Amino acid sequence: MLRVGVKVLIAEDDEDIRSVLKRYLETEGYECDEAESLFDLKKKLSEGTYNVLLLDLMFPDGVAMDEIPEMKVSHPEMAIIIISARDRDMDRIFGIELGADDYVTKPFNPREVLARVKAVLRRMGKEQKVLRFGRLEIFPEDYIVRYDGKNVEMTAKEFELLKLLATTPNKVFSREEILNRVWGDDYVSDRVVDVHISAIRSKIGKGWIKTVRGLGYKFSTRGDEGDRA
Repeated sequence: MLRVGVKVLIAEDDEDIRSVLKRYLETEGYECDEAESLFDLKKKLSEGTYNVLLLDLMFPDGVAMDEIPEMKVSHPEMAIIIISARDRDMDRIFGIELGADDYVTKPFNPREVLARVKAVLRRMGKEQKVLRFGRLEIFPEDYIVRYDGKNVEMTAKEFELLKLLATTPNKVFSREEILNRVWGDDYVSDRVVDVHISAIRSKIGKGWIKTVRGLGYKFSTRGDEGDRA
């Protein structure tokens, strides 16, 4: 599951901590980047845009706490979650007052960090529902499909058709219903549904969309068991 458009920058000088956080975040579908020093952090922020910054405070080349106000000015849409061994109440309060959105102390449970990332994204309105079925991932808001972690190119109508079926797995949709839901008032023959189904199957595999003879089509959550064309 990839939450497309949601990028997390992990700024931490400890490679083991970076690795653990990245593994947990990527498992949940977040796109991650890493910074191992204050210099590297500034460089990454100057070159790219991130939705969440997981920020350690102490780096060999400087203290990141002092950089938070400037980061919030230059990246107002980016949430900052401090991850630090400094666990005094005043450190927490100071970090939040400077502009951080949350504060997690070390040692931490990676699942807690993950939960806090999801929470700040919800507050920011960045979190979206992702439809995940094995190796197939569908991102309703971004019109993006991934298979085995790679983008699958689809037309808008192909995506809308796939989303319609995948939103309610195992429900049988007739051609007429698909036409009404996907094409609306645009006049097309019911043959266009078959053509688009065939195109989708050629891109993600034949097992995901099943033909129910005489009735229509349905989405199978066990499509990975079919052969990918």
